Amino acid sequence: MSLKRKPLVVVTRRLPDVVETRMRELFDARLNHEDTPLTGGALAQALQEADVLVPTVTDEIDASLLAQAGPNLRLIANFGNGVDHIDVGVALQRGITVTNTPGVLTEDTADMTMALILSVARRVTEGARIIPDDAWSGGWSPTWMLGRRITGKRLGIVGMGRIGQALARRAKAFGLSIHYHNRRRVGARIESELEATYWESLDQMLARVDIVSVNCPHTPATYHLLSARRLKLLKPEAVVVNTARGEVIDETALARLIEVGDIAGAGLDVFEQEPAVSPRLVKLARAGKVVLLPHMGSATHESRVDMGEKVIINIKTFLDGHRPPDRILPSML
Repeated sequence: MSLKRKPLVVVTRRLPDVVETRMRELFDARLNHEDTPLTGGALAQALQEADVLVPTVTDEIDASLLAQAGPNLRLIANFGNGVDHIDVGVALQRGITVTNTPGVLTEDTADMTMALILSVARRVTEGARIIPDDAWSGGWSPTWMLGRRITGKRLGIVGMGRIGQALARRAKAFGLSIHYHNRRRVGARIESELEATYWESLDQMLARVDIVSVNCPHTPATYHLLSARRLKLLKPEAVVVNTARGEVIDETALARLIEVGDIAGAGLDVFEQEPAVSPRLVKLARAGKVVLLPHMGSATHESRVDMGEKVIINIKTFLDGHRPPDRILPSML
């Protein structure tokens, strides 16, 4: 794209200061200082006016919205790895390139996944409320606040991409046995390094593991991948952790199975209808059965700056007439 003026880059949410400053230097950047999601009308206006749109996971960019895009919009540079909130197929049909920010949130999300595994198994968040709530009057007891040891347990990873592998390395250090299900089997070298057991059948893996971690993207093929039927395959003492996308799990079925004791608990950082969270899950959290976090998996200063830098590289490369490094291809959908 050849423009005599600075290209108009519309950013839908507030980004780290260093990222916004660099965007202002390079582009005609329209920023969101209020840091609240754009309304449907404001988002439609942004698509009509922008040369480049920088959305986040809170922006639903569907086919009807893309139909309102202006003639200058040629790039949607997503601030985030997942692009399930964008109708990428329609965007590509309209000649709009879509990019994302892979890789930079891998370690932070794997850290948070491990933290949730520990929190659920060892009742960390439940215990953290006891002293502030002045509920420790009886003192230490041999049978009070008992959790579950994770060393020696089997971890089943659903989705062995970057994050799944990073989680496996952490979990192996904690003495967990690594099992995984993936669309394609990973290479022999990675399997050997992680001492990982591959299961072609997700059903068979679920029936045998003690902890399930969801680390796959949300696509039409993975919607409710952990369905009511599959969740019933889990052991009663099993726990489920999700730091990927809420839509991968049937939340209603998960809540019901925890309520009746057919699953021991869950640690969730993402939800089907976020920011709305099922009242049943909230009730279970208050009862100490689940740990709920507000989509914090990649929430570190370093991750957000790295994501912003990737967005800038993708925009600059595209505007210079080259293929951006993180372009989403049809084969990836």
